[in-house]
Amino acid sequence: MITTIPQNHCRIIERFGKPIKIQHSGLAFKLPVIDKVRDVSDVWGGETNKEGRFIELSEQITDTNPRECITKDNAKITVDCVISWRVINPIKAVYEVDHLHQSLLQATLNVIRSEIGMRDLDEALATRAGLNETIVAGLVDTVKKWGIQILRVEIQELRTDDQTSKAMLQQLEAERRSRALSSEAVGQAEATIKAATADRESAVQRAEGQAKALGIVAAAERAYLDTLSEAVGAEEAARILIAQKVIDGFDRISRNPADKVFLPSSMSGILELSSKSKAGGSSTTSAN
Repeated sequence: MITTIPQNHCRIIERFGKPIKIQHSGLAFKLPVIDKVRDVSDVWGGETNKEGRFIELSEQITDTNPRECITKDNAKITVDCVISWRVINPIKAVYEVDHLHQSLLQATLNVIRSEIGMRDLDEALATRAGLNETIVAGLVDTVKKWGIQILRVEIQELRTDDQTSKAMLQQLEAERRSRALSSEAVGQAEATIKAATADRESAVQRAEGQAKALGIVAAAERAYLDTLSEAVGAEEAARILIAQKVIDGFDRISRNPADKVFLPSSMSGILELSSKSKAGGSSTTSAN
């Protein structure tokens, strides 16, 4: 009997209940009465076959539907994923496993539960792509003996229950507040550091300015003292300079804004110094 097999399909020929060959797309024939086409519709239903006689070799899609899993930290999470696979050895797919599609689904769910159970909730939600690859790797050895190949597993949804969602939202809000407070504290610390740095630089600049001013004053006084010493002698110049300092001090004291005015207990020394300085100055003038 001659039959046409559709593209990307095949059929299994049995002889006396034993598979003897696989016939692929195109024209195919079998011996009447002796040969029989294996019908897979009794175990596969309407999946991965046409009319029960032609096994599909193209990519197949199986949806696990939402399933509940428990994470490592005892949080309930609902997982929904899609399995992409294809038959690569029809004889193994038919004879090595009973109810292929249900077995594939259960094997996938077992791997998903195992992988989710080894992860905390946050890790499971954050590593979806990694979970896909891990699930595929966990299924390879199991499905290989069934004559099928896992192409990919895509997790479509990871959903937590209402109680866990509320707890996650509270945790997220707490983390946001913590980050805001931390940012504010860092900003205040940086502002304090900048203010302290500015104050320090200002103090340094003021000190440097005062030092330069004192240096200029000291240099001027030194030049004045040298000139005065040349005119009246070193000892007399020192007395004159001291008298001037004392008089300057009295001038500053008399500028006190309060009602009290401070006066020295003895004026004789100052007057003596002042008179000597004047006498020295006049004698110098007359000598010149």
